[in-house]
Amino acid sequence: MPTLALTNFNIVVTVLGGWISLFGLVSYLVKENFYLSEALISLLAGLLVSPSGANLVSPIALTQGSPEALQTATLAFSRLVLGVQLVLAGVQLPSRYLRTQWRPLSLLLGPVMVCMWTATSLVVWALVPSLSRDVGPAWGFVHALAVGACVTPTDPVLSAVVVKGRWAEHNVPAPLVRLIVAESGANDGLGYPFLFFALWVIKEGGGAGSEAGWARKAMGLWFGETWGYVVLLSVAYGAVVGFLARLLLRWARERKYVDRESFLVFAVSLALFIVGTCGMVGTDDVLACFIAGNVFTWDDWFRLETLDDSLQPTIDMLLNVSIFMWYGAVCPWTSFLHNEVVPIYRLVGVGILVLLLRRLPFLLALHKMIPQIENINQAVFVGFFGPVGVSAVFYLLVAVEFVETLNVDGEPREDVKHLAEVITVVVWFLVICSVVVHGLSIPVGKLGVYLPRTLSRSLSIVTTDGREPLSPFQITNSRTATLVARQANPDSSGGASPSSTPRPGAVHRLGGTIIPRRPDEAPLDSDRVTGSADDSRGVSLAEEAVHRRRVAPEQAGRAIRFHDELEAGTTVVAVANQ
Repeated sequence: MPTLALTNFNIVVTVLGGWISLFGLVSYLVKENFYLSEALISLLAGLLVSPSGANLVSPIALTQGSPEALQTATLAFSRLVLGVQLVLAGVQLPSRYLRTQWRPLSLLLGPVMVCMWTATSLVVWALVPSLSRDVGPAWGFVHALAVGACVTPTDPVLSAVVVKGRWAEHNVPAPLVRLIVAESGANDGLGYPFLFFALWVIKEGGGAGSEAGWARKAMGLWFGETWGYVVLLSVAYGAVVGFLARLLLRWARERKYVDRESFLVFAVSLALFIVGTCGMVGTDDVLACFIAGNVFTWDDWFRLETLDDSLQPTIDMLLNVSIFMWYGAVCPWTSFLHNEVVPIYRLVGVGILVLLLRRLPFLLALHKMIPQIENINQAVFVGFFGPVGVSAVFYLLVAVEFVETLNVDGEPREDVKHLAEVITVVVWFLVICSVVVHGLSIPVGKLGVYLPRTLSRSLSIVTTDGREPLSPFQITNSRTATLVARQANPDSSGGASPSSTPRPGAVHRLGGTIIPRRPDEAPLDSDRVTGSADDSRGVSLAEEAVHRRRVAPEQAGRAIRFHDELEAGTTVVAVANQ
């Protein structure tokens, strides 16, 4: 007899597949029209199905009730996503980018990153008093350095919302896009030195029975193990693997040994190989993946060969949606309200101050030294969009795993008994704040720009006799703009009221678009459009529109309809291909 098999696996793949399918049905509308990030939508979907929501998916049940196994699974998933994302980020950069742009990158990865770490740590130290409760202010600041290090790197996954899509194409210059991609890729791997500086100091000097010379030992471990083995070895390994992979793929392609599908997926398989091998030897797989991706396309060959293919963006989208849905399910939502280390009002203060002070002041101070940042507006943009996401969760789990090893006779050391909880609560809260704030910044900003204009236009477009105002223009599609204007209250005969006769030379505006009226008694000439005699901007823009029509006749659908060419009560529709 058939029975229901409501196993964890069946439920998880049903929920995940259903969500990806539903999101895919409206993905263009959500991302290109509403400018919402897939990370934010997926995070909310994960919350909806989590134990804090509808309880459709219980992550702890998937790991047989083991918090340690759940932590290990989340860490492995984060490593996988970061590895693939960073190889693809390295592949996206132009030829020899790290060598040609080493000066601005050195500034961002050096002084700016140190300032970000320090500022975040100071905010956490000031607003989370439990860090200093058991160890005093000095050691409390060292603990805050560990928390701050987790959120110092900018996240390559969330950065995609401002470097991809229609909004980025129209608002972010290409050199700035490349700089953001390179910085977010490189500083993800460079989070290790910041984190382990604090962790080695805590391990060697924080205990009650710390030995003399602990500072020298801690710095020896930091320089030798962290910088030498973890960071520098990963750079060398990533460069060698990327170089050999490029040679082998070229050799196979020239001899026609590789088919198109395997060629396109090669970068993803390279990322999986690097994540696995670096994990086995204990080096920095995140940094190695980024270096390998950049060296792999050092001559621009692979990047140009795959420029028009959609496989890599598709894999990128699947990983983004999956990881943030998982984060929404495993995030300790209830601990934000109920914990023993920091009340919610202090958490909110930490979130606000970190988003404002972590990065923005330093980019404003140093932006003139970075050629890709051309003005103060771009400096504000780059300073604000330094998101906290997958990399922060990755370093959070690495830090908690390290702190849990600091035991005395099987019990947590007295000085670190609350540190793991502080790191977990604060970093998770900052991740949620960043996903929400950065995910809503663009749509809220667009709404703030267009809403006052729309309201002003609705109130100002009124006929001379005080009748119902004309309805404002509307943009209905990203590729075509449909402009609709309706003459209000025509008389019964269908003719226009004398009082509603349009003024000669008047100009209707919609953002940067100008639709002039044809002057009275002037013949209609499709090759000549004039505006008001005192509106030089209207004339110049109208002439520019006609010039574009002349030089690009293949762009069908461009048409200008003058208001006085139609009878009152009719609808004017002008469709222009963007």
